[in-house]
Amino acid sequence: MKFPTVQCAVRWAWAGVLMTWVMVAQAQVWPGQTIRIIVPFTPGTGMDTIARTVAPRLSERLGQPVVVQNTPGASGNIGADNVAKAPPDGYTVLMGANTMLIASQLYKNVPFNPVKDFSPISMAAWGTLMLVANPKTGIKSMDELIARAKVRPGAVSFGSPGVGTPHHMAMELFKSQTQLFMLHVPYRGTAGYTQDLLAGEVMVGFLPVHVAQGFVNAGKLTALAVGSAKRHPVAANVATFEELGVKGVDVDLWYAFFAPGKTPSPVVGRLNAEIVAIMKQPDVREVLGRAGMDAASSTPEELAAVVGKDYPRWGSVIKRNGIAAE
Repeated sequence: MKFPTVQCAVRWAWAGVLMTWVMVAQAQVWPGQTIRIIVPFTPGTGMDTIARTVAPRLSERLGQPVVVQNTPGASGNIGADNVAKAPPDGYTVLMGANTMLIASQLYKNVPFNPVKDFSPISMAAWGTLMLVANPKTGIKSMDELIARAKVRPGAVSFGSPGVGTPHHMAMELFKSQTQLFMLHVPYRGTAGYTQDLLAGEVMVGFLPVHVAQGFVNAGKLTALAVGSAKRHPVAANVATFEELGVKGVDVDLWYAFFAPGKTPSPVVGRLNAEIVAIMKQPDVREVLGRAGMDAASSTPEELAAVVGKDYPRWGSVIKRNGIAAE
């Protein structure tokens, strides 16, 4: 009775050795075919801009075609799941962002784990959010916003492009850190939200710093704080939340490249080296700068640390406030 069990174990062991050998052999000859960069959102988004900027340069450096494939749906979960389930051979790459750490916890029964099911490659860019107020509110500073919201809980309204968007989650984190209650008005997209923020239909909200500063300069919005760890060059006179005494509201957007989990280290290392070199190119930094993003790069370990920190942080905000995808 024991012999078949031992025989089975031996077979499984050899299968594991064979699989490891195949993966090592593939890594040694990689790349040998077209590489796909999956963008889990529609064309024209920040992630799409980064992917389409990097793709031709990566193709040139690797000597293989690199194509961008948009796979939108479920706030990015469909595209991310496709990559999570792809063979870990280096031929499928995810253009991800911190939004996947949020979206994967907003929906029920998401079939992947953004921490465990991907191999981090490199950071690609950062985007800074600015908290602004409509001048009609008379709110001119962070202290005034906090005081107004404390005196009349729910009387201050804030908008966002939708439930679970970075703008929404940034405000929920701010509310949690300051123990405030403000009324959330979700929109279906950025255009309607921004239009009503400018019109005063909603009182405060977050906008990308490059967008917000233009309206601030024109006197159409009042800058209250930037959600980065340090001041942003585009709005050097606007203080951070930390400087204003509000701790823990570091809400920068980040964009990064990931491979399916268990992708061989040599392949991840080669992708990292090439992407890091690309993100440092002046023309790449210029293209992303015009799109409101700051080009960046990192080691796989540094990116893993960011993911490991942000995933439970946003999960806590979601659970504490009972937020769910609409």
